[in-house]
Amino acid sequence: MGVTIRVVMIFGLVVSLVSVAYAATGTATFYTPPYIPSSCFGFQDNGVMIAAASDAIWNNRAACGRNYRVTCTGPTNQGVPRPCRASVVVKIVDYCPPGCAGTIDLSQEAFAIIADPNAGKVNIEYHQ
Repeated sequence: MGVTIRVVMIFGLVVSLVSVAYAATGTATFYTPPYIPSSCFGFQDNGVMIAAASDAIWNNRAACGRNYRVTCTGPTNQGVPRPCRASVVVKIVDYCPPGCAGTIDLSQEAFAIIADPNAGKVNIEYHQ
């Protein structure tokens, strides 16, 4: 029984390390309602824990419907020195076209969970 527990613990540790290794970094901004229609789902209402993907993750619509955990890691400017609050899971429902100011453009509600909206743009880690 001791060997089984050790194997399970080591497996859990490896899975945790692999998931951290696949976390990407970027920036998050936010957009305001209305959130429909969206590029991925047309007029289907997907709630407010949603986001638009920039070219960094869009992959020719492959990102549509994917869920990402987005965590604020710090400010991008001096305006709000400690903007971070938490992390949030969002569903990709839209496309943020070239020139998009962030890697992920969160709904206003999702951004308010991870950071002070007065920051406007924050550094993030995100993973699927």
